[in-house]
Amino acid sequence: MTPGTSDTDQLLRRVAAGDNAALADLFDRHSPRLRRMVRMRLDRRLQGRVNPSDVLQDAYIDLAGQVPRYLSKPELPFFLWLRFLTGQRLMRVHRQHLGAAMRHAGREVSLYKGAMPQASSVSLAAQLLGRLTSASHAAIRAEQQVQLQAALNGMDEIDREIIALRHFEELTNTEVAQVLDLSKSAASNRYIRAMTRLQSILANIPGLID
Repeated sequence: MTPGTSDTDQLLRRVAAGDNAALADLFDRHSPRLRRMVRMRLDRRLQGRVNPSDVLQDAYIDLAGQVPRYLSKPELPFFLWLRFLTGQRLMRVHRQHLGAAMRHAGREVSLYKGAMPQASSVSLAAQLLGRLTSASHAAIRAEQQVQLQAALNGMDEIDREIIALRHFEELTNTEVAQVLDLSKSAASNRYIRAMTRLQSILANIPGLID
């Protein structure tokens, strides 16, 4: 559940007054959503090497250092700013571990006010398979993932992002519009289009949905 705006505003006032416990409380309230984002966008080559908890711990350090600047001029709702801050930390982790290999693979997208790791077709396929099938046979699941990844690669990049934001990060349409710098109606229309395309993809992969 998204923390209430009034509660967030109250905690931010306490942070502005120098209450470090309030800052920790704010971060803890949003940590589940941030963790989902990190897991979705963490490069698959780093799974098992990078713990999302470590990314969040470093993001909290970034938060403590940058929150005074945010409080002086908040341009985004607090959660979206915190999400962006965490995404930037994740990007630095990618660069640290992958370097040029990440850049050549096209792992950055400028959909935000700066680069951020994209929700890749690999990550989306894994998340979708986890929700849609209970197939225990490794060969069947692997084949379904290959087919799903290939189909998702044919989708528009922003449409893939909208699916990731709405269904796996659980952002609202209003939040998606702000993240992608779209109007609410444009974000809603893109979401409907993306879901129509996704349903068509899923229907054409044998055994994926009944």
